[in-house]
Amino acid sequence: MGVTDRAWAEFLAQRPHLKEINFWRPSSDKAFKRIGLGDLFLFKTRYPHNRIVGGAVFSGFTQAPLSEAWAAFGEGNGRSSLEELREALNRYRVKEGNPAIRVDEDPPIGCVMLRDPVFFEEATFAPPADFASNLVQGKGYDDISDPAHAGYFTPIAEQVLAGGEDVPLEEGSENSETWAHHGPTRGPFRPVRQRLGQEAFKLKLLDAYQGRCAVTGGDVRPTLEAAHIHPVADGGLHRLDNGLLLRADVHKLFDSGYLTITPKLTVQVSPGLYKHSPAADEYTSLAGRSISVPQRRADRPHREALAWHAERVFKKV
Repeated sequence: MGVTDRAWAEFLAQRPHLKEINFWRPSSDKAFKRIGLGDLFLFKTRYPHNRIVGGAVFSGFTQAPLSEAWAAFGEGNGRSSLEELREALNRYRVKEGNPAIRVDEDPPIGCVMLRDPVFFEEATFAPPADFASNLVQGKGYDDISDPAHAGYFTPIAEQVLAGGEDVPLEEGSENSETWAHHGPTRGPFRPVRQRLGQEAFKLKLLDAYQGRCAVTGGDVRPTLEAAHIHPVADGGLHRLDNGLLLRADVHKLFDSGYLTITPKLTVQVSPGLYKHSPAADEYTSLAGRSISVPQRRADRPHREALAWHAERVFKKV
């Protein structure tokens, strides 16, 4: 349960078309590890309003340059322009004793990334009785199905989750474990797909791959793109183990099947690439190269997803 100002909440409540939002932090010096992917995140306004005004599904935390946070979420940051977002950040930074962000600066900020936000038409929910008035950032609850909390949280959670796009996964779903998660990611309410939002997917891949192309090692950020191994249009999800950070031209070759990554994490290039250009050495020379992968094993490309791409997309001749 995060604490926010009414201006942020009211701005977003007037924009129900926004499916991804950023519950930003003015500085990047603290990580956010209190909850996990797919968990419920509620919004509580500051005093004197002091009400639960909505909630969303947690899509991950990252630290991103201010310009990238704006490029990713735009008005989903709760402000109508980058200048207004900078002003809002500075108000909190000054209160915390940190220097204000100048116009020519682009420092990293904390991004608590959320998807499928729901804002209540009437602020009928007061905070839990054990939510101390001096808490300025928020409070976590490990098990809202516990009898001590269920009576309070159940009606709130039902309202928030009813507005999301996820649907329960049926027994025997065709989705592979590579890109679908069968399990209760939101307490006892329902099993759902465990996925990031689209913009969160991009920022988390940049973070996981330390801003470098997995194949070439290039680190020019404007040229880097988030690639899906199993495309969303074909049933894949925005999950790190279903993604690769690739330079734009390598991404295009990967999507069109002229390049793939084997389950052993090496590059394989299609012989068909020569049909388009005899001078394709820049790309054919990548064959056999081992790719760079995230430090966290859970974030690395899943073998089944890579095998799917090699079988279904890669042009073998």
